[in-house]
Amino acid sequence: MDFLNSMVGTINDFLWTYIIIVVLVGCGLWFTISTGLVQLRMLPEMVRLLAGDLGRRPSGRKAISSFQAFCVSTASRVGVGNIAGVAIAIVTGGPGAVFWMWVIAFIGTATGFVESTLAQIYKVPRGHGLFHGGPAYYIQNALGQPAVAKLFAVLISVTFGLIYVSVQANTIALSMEKAFAIDTWVVGGVLAVLAGAVIFGGMHRIAVFTSVLVPVMAGLYLLIALTIVVLHIDAVPAMFALILHDAFNPQAAVGGGIGTVILTGIRRGLFSNEAGEGSIPNAAATANVTHPVKQGLVQAFGVYVDTWIVCSATAFIVLLTGQYTIGGDITGIALAQDSLASVFGTWASSLLALLIFLFAFSSVVGNYYYGEINIHFITKNTQPALFVYRLAVVAMVFFGCVAAFGLVWNLADLFMAMICLTNLYAIARLAPLARIALADYFAQKAAGKNPVFDASIMPDQKGITAWGEDQFKPQKH
Repeated sequence: MDFLNSMVGTINDFLWTYIIIVVLVGCGLWFTISTGLVQLRMLPEMVRLLAGDLGRRPSGRKAISSFQAFCVSTASRVGVGNIAGVAIAIVTGGPGAVFWMWVIAFIGTATGFVESTLAQIYKVPRGHGLFHGGPAYYIQNALGQPAVAKLFAVLISVTFGLIYVSVQANTIALSMEKAFAIDTWVVGGVLAVLAGAVIFGGMHRIAVFTSVLVPVMAGLYLLIALTIVVLHIDAVPAMFALILHDAFNPQAAVGGGIGTVILTGIRRGLFSNEAGEGSIPNAAATANVTHPVKQGLVQAFGVYVDTWIVCSATAFIVLLTGQYTIGGDITGIALAQDSLASVFGTWASSLLALLIFLFAFSSVVGNYYYGEINIHFITKNTQPALFVYRLAVVAMVFFGCVAAFGLVWNLADLFMAMICLTNLYAIARLAPLARIALADYFAQKAAGKNPVFDASIMPDQKGITAWGEDQFKPQKH
């Protein structure tokens, strides 16, 4: 295991230092400029669309609303990356890493808009108001590259349904062991049973489950963070000054200097907000909306929610309580628990363990969701394949609980790099189509209309199957 962990770590260092950061930031900047700063000028519209969809019941017996699709993607985003991942970033790269997490989130919001809008344009109807879609679908249907599409489908099924699931489970097990002294294998057994009960229920049950759980758990965690900020209000200006200073002038304890600060912030930020990975488009495509840009904007807003709000909450907790040591041994979820305990007492460690359980379990469910969508893409013999895949997911939940901490995070970084490169290649080529849809949305809004997408505005309608005259009627298989 030590050899495998070392080898994966070496590959990660090369990929992230010389390839991923250049491609990711380069694409994000291009999307930001070419869309006219869509992440800023459309921010009010993002909020309006999301708020307006609360409580809406879409057409179709099992149809998924824009808000439900947003919650599924948020369930995947908002997990251990927002708590354990941020704590790791601060210990590894110092407080300055938080600044670079914010930067990559701002850039990534434009990337998130492009990939989610493309997913909506090239989604595939499945009947009863249900849709499937994502990078595998737009790579095949728009780029006409089925081999690359299959590669992505396999990569994301493994990355999210198996590797990321093990990361979430690992954090649950460690937090429960620290707070309640429960053996990791016991946590693994219980978690595997609970995960199986939800994921064997299918995508509609997952959408309903996450739309209830996500707002509650996120709200409670933000309330805790706000309380700590209020209790340390005098230290808040100094905290922001420290983040900004260390972003460009890292402390001597940060091995590797500013390069480590930037890379750590970007790597942990991307793991958390997932912009550019190609994961969020899988959820975006399932929403039943009248125009692709609507869901593109809603999912783009999710990047802000994830990083600028939830990740920032963790950063404030860790930095204001001062329990961290750059390069220290206490990191990840253990550091977050110690930070809360220093303010509220030892019971807070137990509360965070329960919150982590909810955060990470929702991510397990959300991550599986992406795998299921891509299993439908990979094979027509869906039911047997899904049964085997669900069993594998449950097995990885147990494995993650008993596996070494460093290995599961290194594997996550490796697979994240591979799916990023595949998806960014596709959306870089297809971005002009998202801009056409955005211009159409603006034109209809300016005319006082509720934007409705007409596929005829696209230069080529090949592969666009969900946007006809009967697009909002239940479809037959």
